[in-house]
Amino acid sequence: MASTSAGANQSQHPHHHHHELIGNLHHTYNYLKSTGQMHSLKATELNNTRRAEIPIIFFNRVPKVGSQTFMELLRRLAVRNDYTFHRDVVQRLEVIRLAPERQQELAEMVMDLPVPSVYVKHVCYTNFTRFGLPMPIYVNMVRDPVERIISWYYYVRAPWYYVERKQAFPDLPLPDPRWLKKDFETCVLQGDPECTYSQNAVHEGIGDHRRQTLFFCGHGEECLPFNSAGALERAKYAVESQYAVVGVLEDLNTTLTVLEKYVPRFFTGASSVYFNEVNVLQKINKNSFKPPVSEEIKDLVRRNFTKEIEFYQFCKQRLYKQYLATQLPLK
Repeated sequence: MASTSAGANQSQHPHHHHHELIGNLHHTYNYLKSTGQMHSLKATELNNTRRAEIPIIFFNRVPKVGSQTFMELLRRLAVRNDYTFHRDVVQRLEVIRLAPERQQELAEMVMDLPVPSVYVKHVCYTNFTRFGLPMPIYVNMVRDPVERIISWYYYVRAPWYYVERKQAFPDLPLPDPRWLKKDFETCVLQGDPECTYSQNAVHEGIGDHRRQTLFFCGHGEECLPFNSAGALERAKYAVESQYAVVGVLEDLNTTLTVLEKYVPRFFTGASSVYFNEVNVLQKINKNSFKPPVSEEIKDLVRRNFTKEIEFYQFCKQRLYKQYLATQLPLK
């Protein structure tokens, strides 16, 4: 997946509305200071790790947010920090929304892992306590929603994606060459259904990854309508009340620091392992077949991703609040 530089130069656009001005650490600090919130910032109140009832990390990873790289980091930290690493097997068809009985099976299986453990799977937020099971440590990553769908668009068209899929599932049909050659800009401008991103749409076919909020909102029907206020609010609530840390791909520096501070049992040494071995890590899933997409096209698409963008900004602001809280003298 994309390296850190993928998002480093994507500064926020000046025409984004006020809550999105909190686009970086400096802005967040000034905003909290000017509104008098800096005084009341407490790391303990921003720390859901202390609410977890078992030392198991449930990392329900969002596709295309650098999580391949992140998994490699977790594998290396497992040795260093003495925990076991488990990931779900590659599925022919990734089913991320599960019926309640499947959710319960998943939760029970995770709870049967040796402690301490990290478990990784592409799946919606799953509430363990509703099945009478202890709450794990929830962790995830997010990415700029428009950059993420562009990444996904070219990922499924990359030659190696099909080579790998055919090796795993030999009977899969090969895609139409015209579909493979179609670039994102043409797809958007021609109003192709694949790139229309219509509001409140519930189903756009299999493997559609436009809803980053779905991974936080949960398995319910109410989480499906694309770019809807209901899904946004539920996703925000889950992040705030359940997740220890939701990292941001565009700012791995802050993400790793916050993980080290808030989930030390698993993430001690994360920054040094990442940055000292970064050259190895960043080659994972890097798609050299992805052409640049113009800002004009991105802006066109952004109009349909308002709630998804708001969710991303919300996660970013929370990460920065968590970071700033650890920099304050203890009160």
